Amino acid sequence: QISHIGDNDISDFCCSCCIMCWSSVVGVEMLSAAAGSVQERDEEQEDEGEEELRDGGVPFYVNRGGFPVDEETWERMWRHVARIHSDGEALGRAIRRATDLPKIPVPSVPTYQPTTPIPQRLEAIQKYIRELQYNHTGTQFFEIKKSRPLTALMDIAKEMTREALPIKCLEAVILGIYLTNSMPGVERFPISFQSQFSGNHFHHIVLGVHSGGRFGALGISRREDLMFKPLELRTLTDLVQDFEGAYRGYWHTLRKVRIGQYVSHDPHSVEQIEWKHSILDLEKLTKEELRKELERHTRDMRLKIGKPAPPSPTKDRRNSIGSPLRGPGSPVRRISRTERRSSGEKKSLERKSSADMNGYQIRV
Repeated sequence: QISHIGDNDISDFCCSCCIMCWSSVVGVEMLSAAAGSVQERDEEQEDEGEEELRDGGVPFYVNRGGFPVDEETWERMWRHVARIHSDGEALGRAIRRATDLPKIPVPSVPTYQPTTPIPQRLEAIQKYIRELQYNHTGTQFFEIKKSRPLTALMDIAKEMTREALPIKCLEAVILGIYLTNSMPGVERFPISFQSQFSGNHFHHIVLGVHSGGRFGALGISRREDLMFKPLELRTLTDLVQDFEGAYRGYWHTLRKVRIGQYVSHDPHSVEQIEWKHSILDLEKLTKEELRKELERHTRDMRLKIGKPAPPSPTKDRRNSIGSPLRGPGSPVRRISRTERRSSGEKKSLERKSSADMNGYQIRV
């Protein structure tokens, strides 16, 4: 089904994925999607990204050519394997020339009855994400640009389910949004973490979930306690503190937490995900101040539920204009830093007028 990924067989690729463990190189959690220059590129590295990204100083590549993977990207991946693995060249040759590697089962997208409780549905989604496996190859297979509208990101999520390839944490967030779109009682929001270990900065992201007055999380990581959180935590503060405790267990110091707004359930929405509504600097906040900031963010998210989302284009309109990002003159709207709320900031953001929103839709 997905053998077009490379020469020989998809099992070659999956075997290399299992063998290529970054932990053996550095001995600590390598959390994905980090900027090369820690301080200056931290805010925007994933919005546009460069051909080679870095995760705690360790480089990884992004497949920007789509599927099937082109020969140049495929060969670059194996060259990268040879560079970063202690026995990379010999390992690569052994895997690529093997003819008796086991077939890798393709996980099925979870399905459930209408009466299935929300916590069980989320557990089934997390099980599916886990079965895809973490991508250890050093090449991210799906290009995720945070500036894209939600509808474009959902198209990428569909492709993830078709290809059933290993993923990194940002890809898992997009997939989690896609798989929970049909659950109107579940609110989703991104939570990203910046931690420090041995002078290097590491980045990780999960999908926070809120339903029935309880918080939890979906995601993927090399570490069991840095991804899924059952829908059992009473407050957003409890959720953040749970992750902070997990980081301490790996001798990482959590420096910053960035929390976005609730994501629309409309898979055809042209809205962008608000990734960084609140930016919390844990070095500057006391525990009480952090608790107040997280309570404020929770109130902000509740307020968004009552706000109507901008109308999505009709099906005919979408077919006529295509993807908002594919037209040569299409504007790409960035969420400016002035629109984000940093820790300690007390002023409320100015709401855009309906005329401004309509103007944006017309341009799209």
